[in-house]
Amino acid sequence: MMSMYDAQYTELRDLMSKFSDTEVAPLAHQIDHDALIPKALINKLYENGFMGSYIPEEFGGAGMDYTSYAIIIEELSRGCASTGVLVSAHTSLCMWPILNYGTTEQKTKFLPGLASGGTIGCFCLSEPNAGSDSGGLTTFAEDRGDHFEISGVKNWITNGRDAGIAIVMAKTTKTTDHKGVTAFIVETNSPGFKVQKVEEKLGIKGSSTAQIWLDKVKVPKDQVIGVVGQGFKVALSTLDGGRIGIASQAVGIAEAAFRYAKKYSKERIQFGKPIAELQAVQFMLADMSTKIAAARLLVMHASHLKDNGLPYSKEAAQAKLFASESCMSITTKAIQVLGGNGYSKEYPCERHFRDAKITEIYEGTSEIQRIVIAANELKGT
Repeated sequence: MMSMYDAQYTELRDLMSKFSDTEVAPLAHQIDHDALIPKALINKLYENGFMGSYIPEEFGGAGMDYTSYAIIIEELSRGCASTGVLVSAHTSLCMWPILNYGTTEQKTKFLPGLASGGTIGCFCLSEPNAGSDSGGLTTFAEDRGDHFEISGVKNWITNGRDAGIAIVMAKTTKTTDHKGVTAFIVETNSPGFKVQKVEEKLGIKGSSTAQIWLDKVKVPKDQVIGVVGQGFKVALSTLDGGRIGIASQAVGIAEAAFRYAKKYSKERIQFGKPIAELQAVQFMLADMSTKIAAARLLVMHASHLKDNGLPYSKEAAQAKLFASESCMSITTKAIQVLGGNGYSKEYPCERHFRDAKITEIYEGTSEIQRIVIAANELKGT
């Protein structure tokens, strides 16, 4: 098994760490306050190849592997969780299904703009009444001969406000379960595609999360991904990979909170000495450090399996479950280390705490991850 400490990954992590520290982290407080990632920063993400990390060079990408992508998301998220999820959703939820299931024509038409041309992507699956029950969606695509007409409402769409390309899941037959779901590539400037509202959120405030309305949006039949009626497989496999990205985001947020808490504990004097000398604080830091190390290894393991064409659904779910719940625990403890200061917006730990919660929810709640893990463990003999 390739080690996370192999030279190629060590070099990339060093590069990403410097980029995060100099270009991302200094903007994080303002991004959170303004609920907006500056265009200049997004341009730098494109210029450095981070928006198309594992996309082959022939389609405008950087030609890296998925493990490299996980490192990129972790380090970006350590600097700013909103920036990390912008890249994660764009890369793993929008570009991956095109790369994995798309035709050569679809890849040639759409991937270069997404990977290096400044076009942001999003993934439209969830609906007002179809969250964890993703098979219960009601958005419908009517066959009109040479095209489909899509109508419906999509909820909680990361990058929804800013996306130029959307992967949209819609039913092409009237069913009450996952059967008949089809995946479409939809250009968001199409008539009838409307950003209805942008959510105000607890955390990752710089990431746009939108409700999308589709009113008879015309989509050419050559923009169907894979086979008509078999889009649910596209959605589930896309989410498997996306969970690695969110697990990486969780590790990055946790690492940021841990580093700040550790630094603070060495500087904060109580009872005549730094609180880092108090065993109660030391125990919290020890637990935080251990959980981060374990979570990172789970992420790297799932990424390694994916890179080598091996089954990774269970491992991605394990990484996402453990990393997200560890992140919530670690950011809570970081605030405890800071005491009253941890509750103040003057210090970054309250932002890390707010950003952490969503990692237990999106791209499959912790409960859904446990269902996936248990199903994998119980199948067969």
